[in-house]
Amino acid sequence: MSVGRTPKKPSPLAGEDAARSAAGEGPGGEVALGGVGSREPSPGRSLHSRPTSPARGEGKNVGAVGKSFVDKSMRLRARGLRSRTTNAERKLWYALRDRRFAGFKFRRQVPIGPFIADFVCFEERLVIEVDGGQHADSLQDQRRDRWFAANKFRVLRFWNNEVLSNLEGVMTVLTQTLKLEPWP
Repeated sequence: MSVGRTPKKPSPLAGEDAARSAAGEGPGGEVALGGVGSREPSPGRSLHSRPTSPARGEGKNVGAVGKSFVDKSMRLRARGLRSRTTNAERKLWYALRDRRFAGFKFRRQVPIGPFIADFVCFEERLVIEVDGGQHADSLQDQRRDRWFAANKFRVLRFWNNEVLSNLEGVMTVLTQTLKLEPWP
């Protein structure tokens, strides 16, 4: 053997290259991420990224067959409502978001069944509705409340002026409903 030469690798057995390519491995046994023989990640994915999983009880509204209970039009409508919040909803959302209220995770304008809830805490099965004067004695709201109660959600309703002028009182009612320590 001469100096400076590397020994040749033995030739692969018949069919070994075909099995490696089918398994996504390159010639040296490395796993290809982007395609057969490729060393790059597939388009749109990073080697270090992973989809995040939702917290317990906060997944999508998915049925046993894997189809969504909420149709696309409801999701688009909820997205539109999130972009057009009222002053009262904005003020309450600021107090509830990012687990600011006793560590509970609240979501806003969430499609649940045939309705869109203003705020919901799935962990406590609590729906919060912030309503204007047009909701006074509304039969539609009574039907919503019955549907939420039948599906084991508690519903709290506040008037816009309550949230705007007495946020501390609203948070106290939430504290009592969730049986927490007094809100500061």
